[in-house]
Amino acid sequence: MKFLSLAGGLTLALGLVAQAELGHAQEWQTSSTLMGDSKYGSNFQRYEHVNPDAPKGGILNSVANGTFDSFNPYIVRGAPAAGLSGFGGGLLYDTLMEQSVDEPGVGHALVAEAYKFPEDFSSATYRLNPNARWHDGKPITVEDVIWSLKTLKENSPQYGRYYANVTDAVAVGEHEVEFRFDQKGNRELPKIMGDLVVLPKHWWEGTDASGKKRDITQPTLEPPLGSGAYKIASFRPGAEIIWERVKDYWGQQLPVKVGRENFDRRRYTYFQDDNAAWQAFTKGGYEDIHGENSSRRWATFYTFPAVKNGNVIQKVYETSRGEGMQGFVMNLRRPNFQDPRVRQALTWAFNFEDMNRTIFFGFNTRTDSFFEGSELASSGLPQGKELEILEPYRDQLPPEVFTQEYKLPVYDAPQSERQYLREVVKWFGEAGWKIKNGRMTNEKTGEPFTIEILGDNSTDEVIATPYVNMLKKVGVDARIRIVDPSQYINRLNNFDFDMLTSRIPQSESPGNEQRDYWSSKAADIAGSRNLMGIKNPVVDALVERVIYATDREDLLAATHALDRVLLWNFYVVPQYHRPVLWLAYWNKFGIPEKQPSYVGADIDSWWIDPEKEKALAAKYQNVD
Repeated sequence: MKFLSLAGGLTLALGLVAQAELGHAQEWQTSSTLMGDSKYGSNFQRYEHVNPDAPKGGILNSVANGTFDSFNPYIVRGAPAAGLSGFGGGLLYDTLMEQSVDEPGVGHALVAEAYKFPEDFSSATYRLNPNARWHDGKPITVEDVIWSLKTLKENSPQYGRYYANVTDAVAVGEHEVEFRFDQKGNRELPKIMGDLVVLPKHWWEGTDASGKKRDITQPTLEPPLGSGAYKIASFRPGAEIIWERVKDYWGQQLPVKVGRENFDRRRYTYFQDDNAAWQAFTKGGYEDIHGENSSRRWATFYTFPAVKNGNVIQKVYETSRGEGMQGFVMNLRRPNFQDPRVRQALTWAFNFEDMNRTIFFGFNTRTDSFFEGSELASSGLPQGKELEILEPYRDQLPPEVFTQEYKLPVYDAPQSERQYLREVVKWFGEAGWKIKNGRMTNEKTGEPFTIEILGDNSTDEVIATPYVNMLKKVGVDARIRIVDPSQYINRLNNFDFDMLTSRIPQSESPGNEQRDYWSSKAADIAGSRNLMGIKNPVVDALVERVIYATDREDLLAATHALDRVLLWNFYVVPQYHRPVLWLAYWNKFGIPEKQPSYVGADIDSWWIDPEKEKALAAKYQNVD
């Protein structure tokens, strides 16, 4: 499955600043919060789940799919290497603050040691840690922060929309930078400035070994200067990248780093497809921790010798985060998907129950909200404040928004398929499509209805095949197209697809990132996360209503309204979710007994156990 999200294990918490935080305005704070105070209070020393004495050393082996050709993740061009992040710092760079791994909506000091903001939320001031350093020993400066904001807004579509309301960044002291906003009342902006990745101005504006001036607007395979816990040690373009821990990393004693980032090296080996990567995991030495997404594999494939003898361990971690939406995204830039009746027909043709029983071993639950698994999900009929928010748009919305509870079809009886497929044919007919000679045909043009479902691995094919077969029963010419990961990313960024499986993650405090998901402006920007191509003025208005919510209650009502409108416009065919994290790992790790339930597992808190690793090495040939 594809994640419209931020890369790696970065947990992104975005959205509303809690009403209680008003009392902290204009006071320096070392932790930021969106939903009330952090459980650690003002005396945060370390995460409660970590082992502060965890040993450093060893190597964490991981796999990546496809290839890479760039170490610059902040532009649309190029395929960034594993370990880099297009939003956030990845392994290489530090951000002003780091999002908590055990609390939603909380950030802790990193490059910035504290921040403050006025009561009208018209600006935010961040005070940099004077000890913050680049890997070359030079200090991270206010000038770096100002340059980073300007450069990222100009070159990164995600940053450009995320910080659209930030008009300026100015130095107000040797270590203080003030971000100024074009509107008041956007309660999340002061906090989410902490997500800003800081880049080294002096390095990017300098010259390389050959004397050529560097250009941050272009891909590069020159390892950049960083500030984070890791730096690039070596690489083979498109095949492998090895990161090494920075032994004198400036931030290793900060509370967010104590007992974490323990591996001396992190190696990513590239494979061209998911099956090859799986085979590499079973052999050992290429992938030490495997996050499993396939129900079929989880239930039936873990029978290889290393599992039977206890050298590979399967572990289920409970998670408390909301699930967001996973589904077949319909590209409204294609004329066939413009009519909402067609989109509803395609939604009703998805037989989740049969797939869950025959393919997913009953592990999955149907998704019916873009904010699945949280209090942000809409339910029932709109009432109270949510109804007040929706009422002005009544004439522009499907009437069902106000009269029917959103419910997906349930294929739970032998006659269900016939019943729902009759509905599918009816909605196609209302939109001007009829079955002729066994093909769904446009009554005006005589053209058949065709869909290409794009994917880049075997899991995509497993998910799509039953759906394709169901669509063929109503005459829709649906086909699956599996391409290599590089081609897939290129087609994704340029919206060159009919339909594909994607996951749209959400935090418990949605805010500015909603523009990138749903706004009309984002629909026309290559690389945006509005894969659907939504251009709906009501959705635009509701996104802004979410961003400028006045308190938590107001945010819940606005998000319920947005969720309901998105659902009743049938932009996505909802699939399923699973509120647990499945991990399989080679038994070479020391693992804190308690892992944070918010993310399920904090891999950065694990460490290599030398005795366990030695025992494994005696049994298996390691490729290192």
